[in-house]
Amino acid sequence: MKNNFTVSLAIIASLALAACTIFAPVPSVAAQTPAPTYQPKFTGDPARSDSEAAALAYMRVVLRAQHRFQKQYGHFATSLAELVHSGSFTKRMVNPNRGDYSASFKGKKDSFILTMTPQHLDAEHRSFYAEDDGKIHADEEKPADASSPVVK
Repeated sequence: MKNNFTVSLAIIASLALAACTIFAPVPSVAAQTPAPTYQPKFTGDPARSDSEAAALAYMRVVLRAQHRFQKQYGHFATSLAELVHSGSFTKRMVNPNRGDYSASFKGKKDSFILTMTPQHLDAEHRSFYAEDDGKIHADEEKPADASSPVVK
């Protein structure tokens, strides 16, 4: 009888220990690894995140394509579709959905406005604005416009 009691007690203790192990909180992987910091893509890169780098790269391609288009035809393109094959602007780039950002383009023959608006505005997802002068403006608090600081 004493032997059965000892065995039963040992089984109960083993089960309790196993339950503690199974149901013990597991630290999350995110808590263990710090968020990666942004690695600049080139010297003087003004981006604060990979998303911003992609948005700024898209803007630079559009700006170069517009200036090339203007030089070739004597006026700016009035739509992104007109820019296809101008410089390195491709048909795929006409789509305004650019990852974490949405592009907006308003063109006239003598001017244009290009904006990049993030899904969530914060310090790593600023909004961007550019027009025919080629300067890119950024704002982390509101939609960027001509009065926003120029990206360096």
